[in-house]
Amino acid sequence: MGRAGTGSGGATVAVAVAGPLLLMLLAGPPPAVAGDSRKSDVRLVSEHFSQSPQKLSFYSWYGSARLFHFRVPPDTVLLRWLLQVSRGSSPACANMEITVYFRYGAPPVINPLGTSFPANTSVQSPFFIKMLQSNASINISHPAPGDWFVAAHLPPSSQKIEVKGFAPTCAYIFQPDMLIVRAVEVFILEPNVPLPQTLLSHPSYLKIFIPEYTRELRLELQGCVSNGSLGCPVRLTVGSATLPRNFQKVLTCISPTWACHLFLPSPPGDRWLQVTAKSLAGPHVLVAFRAVAALTACRPWNLNSQHLLQSIPNQSCNASTGLLTPSPGCHGLGRSSRVDGGHFCLVSYPVIREDTDVVSVRFWPADRVPVLVRSATPSVMRLYLSTGMDSGGSLTISLQANKTAITNNTLVAVCVNAASPFLGFNTSLNCTTAFFQGHPLSLSATSRKADLIIPYPETDNWYLSLQLVCPESPEECEQASVLVETTLSLVPCLNDCGPYGQCLLLRRLSYLYAGCSCKAGWRGWSCTDNSTAQTVAQQRVATLLLTLSNLMFLAPIAVSVHRLLLVEASVYAYTMFFSTFYHACDQPGEAVLCILSYDTLQYCDFLGSGVSIWVTILCMARLKAAQKHVLFLLGTLIFAMSLQLDRRGAWNMMGPCLFAFVVMVTMWVYRCRYRRHCYPTSWQRWVFYLLPGISMAAVAIAIYTSMMTSDNYYYTHSIWHMLLAGSAAFLLPPREQHTKPWACSQKLICHYQICKNHREDLYTVT
Repeated sequence: MGRAGTGSGGATVAVAVAGPLLLMLLAGPPPAVAGDSRKSDVRLVSEHFSQSPQKLSFYSWYGSARLFHFRVPPDTVLLRWLLQVSRGSSPACANMEITVYFRYGAPPVINPLGTSFPANTSVQSPFFIKMLQSNASINISHPAPGDWFVAAHLPPSSQKIEVKGFAPTCAYIFQPDMLIVRAVEVFILEPNVPLPQTLLSHPSYLKIFIPEYTRELRLELQGCVSNGSLGCPVRLTVGSATLPRNFQKVLTCISPTWACHLFLPSPPGDRWLQVTAKSLAGPHVLVAFRAVAALTACRPWNLNSQHLLQSIPNQSCNASTGLLTPSPGCHGLGRSSRVDGGHFCLVSYPVIREDTDVVSVRFWPADRVPVLVRSATPSVMRLYLSTGMDSGGSLTISLQANKTAITNNTLVAVCVNAASPFLGFNTSLNCTTAFFQGHPLSLSATSRKADLIIPYPETDNWYLSLQLVCPESPEECEQASVLVETTLSLVPCLNDCGPYGQCLLLRRLSYLYAGCSCKAGWRGWSCTDNSTAQTVAQQRVATLLLTLSNLMFLAPIAVSVHRLLLVEASVYAYTMFFSTFYHACDQPGEAVLCILSYDTLQYCDFLGSGVSIWVTILCMARLKAAQKHVLFLLGTLIFAMSLQLDRRGAWNMMGPCLFAFVVMVTMWVYRCRYRRHCYPTSWQRWVFYLLPGISMAAVAIAIYTSMMTSDNYYYTHSIWHMLLAGSAAFLLPPREQHTKPWACSQKLICHYQICKNHREDLYTVT
């Protein structure tokens, strides 16, 4: 049986030094997969595939995981993942647990946060490993050819809001390499033609082509001889290994008295099926046998438009009226097992595929007719999801039965399968085909509706099979029939992630997939988990806190106007206005108001905050008017440029503010040396204004850089607003007491006035 791992018991992880191992495997001859390891198998070749590394992130939603997309070529007998993680050398780079997921056919559906999925969602537990060291490897025997996906992420992110440039960071770089061993000598097993095989040291690789709509595959070993004896120590592994679940079939032939054969119902059609024969005898024991494959064909009756048009005038299968009057046309769909003189095992309804957008498809039955379900044969619809770009969304299936046709003793059994349709409703209802466990549904008189959601469906043809079943009284199903309305679609995000989420299209190289980014405390695959969600009242309180806290800027505005600092007052008014409406637009829930685009409001808020600090510090420096206004304008331009480069970079804002602080300290020191007295000279100024203002500013910086989390953001950021505005009101310098501002000191005969601003005096006593 194909296995993922290095041990014989299942999926185990082999931790090894991936770099030297990769060089050894590529430089040397292809390794022997089975048999005598001292002699390599010349029928095998090795190939190596790699992708550019990606920086890992702490997990908060699906976009946090880094996705890698590989394609495994046909006839691959061994797949080895070489996983490498490199980290920085800073002290913040500690050992971090990295989770790596693997899946065949579609991206892995992961749930690290343990959130709930939407109702009627079918999710398989993903196959994953946790890496605690820098290198690891995983082996998968006989992997399925096609798309394979690897996803990796760091542990779930903390709730703390880190300020870029202040918190220590560490880069974890993840890179998977794919090394495959492929068979170049594969025997073709033709139906009903015995294929002689001889096993000694190495296994034998065979494959058989399975036509579409094959009902059953019978694989048998005949004439098995082991060194002249009648024993048959042979193990056949049929099919390819897939993750997270493996449906390979193993046939072990040991006793010569047992019939050595294997039955596979509904094998995947229109593809090659891999078969590996391995000797269970010693390495030097010769085993000979003949492999015989027999296929049982399933002839579908394709319900084309002509049949539909013929049945509608007879009112036997009319979709608009829902009439189910018995007629020859409708009998041909159900009870009879022959149509036009030929046997058939299913009724195939034609399906129209309509591509509406990226990862967005609708499926329509031809002529929009409902599906007629009978008890004799299944009604099957094929959904084409094999374009290679259909696995990045969610497949939604909605069924509704006619309420007048279904009775208490009848049941519409439904199976949704990939690769091949389920046809065994008469013997079982578990929806299991040869290599796939389907998704069962049912419609009854008490439950006439059924829904199914499959996130990230495998890249393949999907089949919807329906059949009428009467468990208690089978005779009631002979003449009964039920019309079933179908709504089939592939959507990027279910319900567009709802009112508390945003559907985002993600890309890895040329592969596109979608994910939901939730807000307002909602979580889950489609933002339907409200275990940590905010109520509407909490959202409104948060909005009021963040917006009304900006009214504290009225204090520095009033102080600036009273002291005739009109430029400073204008800056504070600008900051108050845009901070208020930015936070009104920034809310994740229903209490949202946006007067401009979100990006514009955010930019203006950040610009106003930085310039407010800039003008406050320069105003405290008591420069001459011309110098001060030049620095005001120059600093504003520098802030505008730096925020455009990196809006959230802490040093883009702190750098100019530190420069202004140096200017202020320089001017204060100059005044102290010139006057030989401390500046400012008044102790009341220090005790009642400067020290409270500096304390408020220090507390505001501490809260902004180290105390904000996602849970307390509404409170801590509101306090930041009030402390920032309050410190500006305390730190603004006072107005001169003995002179009138901008007073005219001399009149010229030409009636012009030479005006002198006494506040420009560097040595004014305050």
